Amino acid sequence: MSTLFTSVKVGSYEFSHRVVLAPLTRMRAEKGAIPGPLMAEYYAQRTSPGALLIGEATIVAANGNGYLGAPGLYDDSQVPGWRLVTDAVHAKGGKIFLQLYHAGRQSNAQLQPDGGRPVGPSEVPHGGVAYTEAGWVPNTPNRALEIHEIEALVESFRGAAQRGKLAGFDGVELHAANGYLFDQFLQDGSNKRTDIYGGSFENRARFLMDATRAVISVWGSGKVAVRLGPRGSFGDMSDSDPQGLFTYVTSELDKLDLAYLHLIEPRVLGNVEDESKDQRPVATQALRKHYRGTIIAAGGFTRDSAQAIIAAGDADLVAFGRDFIANPDLPERLRRNLPLNAYDRPTFFGGTEVGYTDYRFYSDETVAA
Repeated sequence: MSTLFTSVKVGSYEFSHRVVLAPLTRMRAEKGAIPGPLMAEYYAQRTSPGALLIGEATIVAANGNGYLGAPGLYDDSQVPGWRLVTDAVHAKGGKIFLQLYHAGRQSNAQLQPDGGRPVGPSEVPHGGVAYTEAGWVPNTPNRALEIHEIEALVESFRGAAQRGKLAGFDGVELHAANGYLFDQFLQDGSNKRTDIYGGSFENRARFLMDATRAVISVWGSGKVAVRLGPRGSFGDMSDSDPQGLFTYVTSELDKLDLAYLHLIEPRVLGNVEDESKDQRPVATQALRKHYRGTIIAAGGFTRDSAQAIIAAGDADLVAFGRDFIANPDLPERLRRNLPLNAYDRPTFFGGTEVGYTDYRFYSDETVAA
């Protein structure tokens, strides 16, 4: 049997296979950052019995958005919409973790309350774009967070985690990768602080560790996870010692007995595979020795490379993104080694059901033929 299709224990749960829906920003939430029936249909389509899905990056605070159409859980009004999603997933026998994030400096004033400046650890010039009613626009230069604001954001993650429980999720993943706020604190290219949140590895990891413990206080450690992007450069990110930094963070997270650690391979830049990067799964291979728990690997995996990393013991599950967008029945296609639908990149972000819920299942194709 394929290594992808053996059972695996993840925190408090056991899953029948190791093919995971990666958290994918699709920007189809309705007004007020509320999920609607279309989002519920999308997640239901990608659910198979005994499967693990990770919901898309969900905003924890009103100033945390970087993309018009992204969903939130910073307000009670957003809970019923997410309940549509979780009920749809559970009806098909799957489990779904909620991914929580704050965009930090990866935003534009058009997305901020009262048109304010985005926030980050330090005022460091950077590039990148945000998605607003005017389309893709350059990020607005950010201001540095005050200490009391950082402490308040920890509580925002706790509050969103509590709403996630009310919404019916099965666990929570903190998004500390891809150049968003946690990542901005971790990496010294963006964190120039000289207080308790800057300088040493311990100080730069403080915000993430405090927020992780806050979420654990709501869910328990066996239902909480963290996503990291070691050596990730998306969002103009950089660090002077990435190996030392992410070894430290991984070792500290290992002490918390999390459900899993989710690692993005550096060969992927945003949602595009960078052919100039090392194509081997170097992040999981390097950090496995520092993390004793369950690891989910992500970043440009194929059926063969996913099976190989699990067989090698460097990861326990593999998250698929672009291929899962285009193939709602991806686990079955991988299990039977069936051909895959091609994905349509222009419809990845925002829009309607086109490029979202209209991809064919394999059975549909065979009937049509």
